[in-house]
Amino acid sequence: MHTALTPMFDAIVIGGSYAGLSAATQLARARRRVLVIDAGQRRNRFAQHSHGFLTQDGTDASVIAATGRAQLLQYPNVTWAEGSAAGAVAQDEGFAVTLADGAIFKGHRLVLATGVTDELPPLEGLAERWGRSVFHCPYCHGYELDAGQIGVLAVGPLSMHHALMLPDWGTVTFFLNAAFAPDAEQLAALAARRVTLERVAVARIEGEADVVLLDGRVLPMAGLFVASTMHAASPIAGQLGCAVDDGPMGAYVRTDAMKASSVPGVFCCGDMARPAGNVVFAVADGAMAGVAAHRSLIEALQQAA
Repeated sequence: MHTALTPMFDAIVIGGSYAGLSAATQLARARRRVLVIDAGQRRNRFAQHSHGFLTQDGTDASVIAATGRAQLLQYPNVTWAEGSAAGAVAQDEGFAVTLADGAIFKGHRLVLATGVTDELPPLEGLAERWGRSVFHCPYCHGYELDAGQIGVLAVGPLSMHHALMLPDWGTVTFFLNAAFAPDAEQLAALAARRVTLERVAVARIEGEADVVLLDGRVLPMAGLFVASTMHAASPIAGQLGCAVDDGPMGAYVRTDAMKASSVPGVFCCGDMARPAGNVVFAVADGAMAGVAAHRSLIEALQQAA
């Protein structure tokens, strides 16, 4: 249990996954007093391995996060609070953040790295295979399918993007599933990429990634790709009034090139602040947000002088 009130931090980072750890590391190395609040719910907790991250290709995703946390906590100016941030409000000197257990923390700057949750189509057998044999990012998981049979489950026009990309990773079957009807131009593009169309609806997913159709046929796949709908994992950005943009997979917080949101003093990074992302982008975003938050603290001191 935390104390009811703590001294003012230079920056509070909400979210201790890849983006939040990266942001906090930059601030810690600038010798700023940093608090990280984390509820322990990484978006990629369903996937065992992370791929495409320089020097960490194939590493267990949880190991990357745990190593990042351990390294961050070597800095004596970093405090870690386990728990969920329930609310945040702007105050004269910065922000006050309230945790679900009632603890209150204050900081001059706020870095939000609260992530997103993924909503999948309500298809039997899909959700329990998410991150294991059902994926959304070919760059993260496509190579490991060993150029095998790959299925794309349509959820709408966005699925054309998956269907046209994935032939570089294997032989693709595009399951339209009554969710999408390609026009003549799209059909020509799919044919040029040698994508097989399956118009019979999907009944369920079985085995590793076996697609069972309503007509009884079973089409074994090495893996399936589906575009999820992203939802903000935390209400904090909305509470603070951060502007959002609509992306192909859902709304995300609008930021400038320095990861500053529309609310002064609030910086946003990771999957919550981009239309699509992965570990590599999250770490890069977090580094930028941490540096930008530090720069804004310096600017505030210069203006006050």
